[in-house]
Amino acid sequence: MTVVADLIKKLQQRTVTLATCESLTGGGLGAAITSVPGASKVYRGGLITYARDLKHTLAGVDQELIDTEGVVNELTALQMAVGAQRRCEADWAIATTGVAGPTEADGAKVGTVWFAVVGPKVGMSPAPQYTELREFEGDREAIREAATEHAFEMLMRVL
Repeated sequence: MTVVADLIKKLQQRTVTLATCESLTGGGLGAAITSVPGASKVYRGGLITYARDLKHTLAGVDQELIDTEGVVNELTALQMAVGAQRRCEADWAIATTGVAGPTEADGAKVGTVWFAVVGPKVGMSPAPQYTELREFEGDREAIREAATEHAFEMLMRVL
């Protein structure tokens, strides 16, 4: 993915770091990032919170939110990104949570994916936070690939 190489270059130019928190992409973001030479200068690492309980124990997603709303929603994605940012001590973080299939989860249909990006707090301003919801078509692998690609495109737009 050339977008990943462009992302690494942009992060290097800004001298900022990145962390990831992944659910349905299962490490795909981290794998794509680390495939680019020079990624170690900007990529701090990531959390793969594929199991529901790990979203709470590793990323710090509120347990009550998980119990009442499930894990495929905007606030879960946002809390996953914030958790990765804090745990990895990164300037920026991106998170993915959704349903790749073969069946619905938490009332969300197959192809539903929430994305969140959080940035660094600057001075007295709050940290920037961005979320997006996308619906992808196709089989499990196509949905995961589309989610991975969209995550990088979103991050490039935000940066």
